[in-house]
Amino acid sequence: MSAPSYPVSLPVGSKAPLATLHHPTSTLWEFEMHNGKDNRLTVTFLRECLSVALDIVEKDWRTQNGASPGGPGALIISGKQDQDKFFSNGLDFEAIVGDQGFFPNTFNPTIRKLLTFPIPTIAAINGHAFAAGFITTLACDYRVMQASKGWCSMNEILFGAPMPTSFAAIMRYKLPSPSMLRGVVMEAKRYTGKELLELGVVDAVADNGAGVMKAARELAAARGDLAKTGVWGIMKKDLMRETLKLVDADFRTERPPEEAAAAKLRLSKL
Repeated sequence: MSAPSYPVSLPVGSKAPLATLHHPTSTLWEFEMHNGKDNRLTVTFLRECLSVALDIVEKDWRTQNGASPGGPGALIISGKQDQDKFFSNGLDFEAIVGDQGFFPNTFNPTIRKLLTFPIPTIAAINGHAFAAGFITTLACDYRVMQASKGWCSMNEILFGAPMPTSFAAIMRYKLPSPSMLRGVVMEAKRYTGKELLELGVVDAVADNGAGVMKAARELAAARGDLAKTGVWGIMKKDLMRETLKLVDADFRTERPPEEAAAAKLRLSKL
């Protein structure tokens, strides 16, 4: 991979890019999603946009550091910056529902890369973050969100989609309490930025999308030096060791039809 010329449109060579990687300062990178109206996390987007962007940023950061194992740096991930409606509306469910390799081969490797990234990562939540979109924000180290416009929510229970093991593992590590897990997973509760700030899930709030980006850049400037020693990603791997095992070994033994059939067989013996 040669040295990039910023901004980088992704997928590389596409006439209709789904994301853009910016490098506004020597220590800051910004990944801006603009995949349609609501930034669905498709196979193409995950493999050829987000995963590639993470590789570009890491290589660029390490190249800048020369012989040093670390150096200042931070990455911001945002929805399209000229709107404040969507960060990401999650997966393209219809497209991946029959793809049993989607999580182990596409989603989980990408989200693992983000979870363990060697410089501070900040989700600039400038709109709704639903389902896998919410998980993506939780995979970042910090979150900045609009105070009252936009929700974070896991709505799988409303349309009958079992929770992937990787989703559950990340939420157990990142969310502060069993009661919040119940609200998020079992009740599909929608949280505003102000509510998430009070719960300690979001680190700062702003009035609008532009304010979110401003606050995210300020946070990046304040935390970027923590990557200087080169241990930022290593420490995260140590803290998340059990979580990462579940992300790596994502499995599901049953789905609603199988669970219902097994229950009927068991109950028929009563």
